[in-house]
Amino acid sequence: MGTILVTGATGYIGSHTCVELLNSGHDVVGIDNLENSSIHALDRISELSRPPTFVEVDILDASAIDAVFREHRPDAVMHFAGLKAVGESVQVPLRYHRTNVLGTLRLLDAMQQHECTDLIFSSSCTVYGDPSQTPITEETPIAPINPYGRSKAFVEQILLDAMSANPELRTISLRYFNPVGAHESGRLGEQPMGVPNNLMPYVMQTAAGLRDEVQVFGGDYATPDGTCIRDYIHVVDLARAHIAALERMADLTDVRSLNVGTGSGRSVLEVIAAAEHAVGAPIPHRIVARRPGDAAEVIADTTVSERRLGWEATHSLADMASSQWNWRRQNPQGYT
Repeated sequence: MGTILVTGATGYIGSHTCVELLNSGHDVVGIDNLENSSIHALDRISELSRPPTFVEVDILDASAIDAVFREHRPDAVMHFAGLKAVGESVQVPLRYHRTNVLGTLRLLDAMQQHECTDLIFSSSCTVYGDPSQTPITEETPIAPINPYGRSKAFVEQILLDAMSANPELRTISLRYFNPVGAHESGRLGEQPMGVPNNLMPYVMQTAAGLRDEVQVFGGDYATPDGTCIRDYIHVVDLARAHIAALERMADLTDVRSLNVGTGSGRSVLEVIAAAEHAVGAPIPHRIVARRPGDAAEVIADTTVSERRLGWEATHSLADMASSQWNWRRQNPQGYT
């Protein structure tokens, strides 16, 4: 066991991963600038495990990051901090590249200076762009189609270059598909700032009466029900994939990236139906015109990640929907 630095520790995925790390016996030093998360997430993490050490730090602040490394001497880093909205990235691309790319460079500089050699990077299936075939393997060409995806792809390449120059550096990029759900207790979950960018939180806000309806973008795709299909993974399964990667770093020296999903796809209408079952009531929705840039079907091939990590997703779509509704029902205004 060791001390793990978690960037973006109070965010959606970071907070759930902190709980899993702490419950696995690791010590956690969390950093976050709290721009898109809540300080109250720390209290919930403590309820579900034990209190982590926390320092309010912006990933772009090199001197503050250096101070964290000097004081806490982490053994490894899990890097979640970054901006993640595809649509917003098109509007403010420089902000996305500054935070996601330059922020990672600041982190790598501190790691090098303080001889910390293990990093797990929060990447995304958006690096694949609009792939011509699915399921998507790790060998599928990298071809991002928006600034957010490009920022993740740039960081992955930077990590490859850094490892070539420093054989002691070990990094793994976990390419997430569609994280959803919440901790089974209902005490931890996703708190989107403003209008949610992802389907499940929007559906649940509609169920709670905060939104009038769910707009389903396109009903004429070449899929069984005509709506887009995505690979949704429960956030706790995703957090546990990070623990598995951390514990197997020594055996993964030939691995650079891994897909993290369930290996099966669910349509937009299937997600809404699962949410309706969890809520116990109809959720207003209607099919509208397609949204530019949406692929019909995006599913992960998880063969390599399951084999190399000794891990697989265990939560069903019903689990995802019921846990997300439990979080929404207990926390109608989020952590506040």
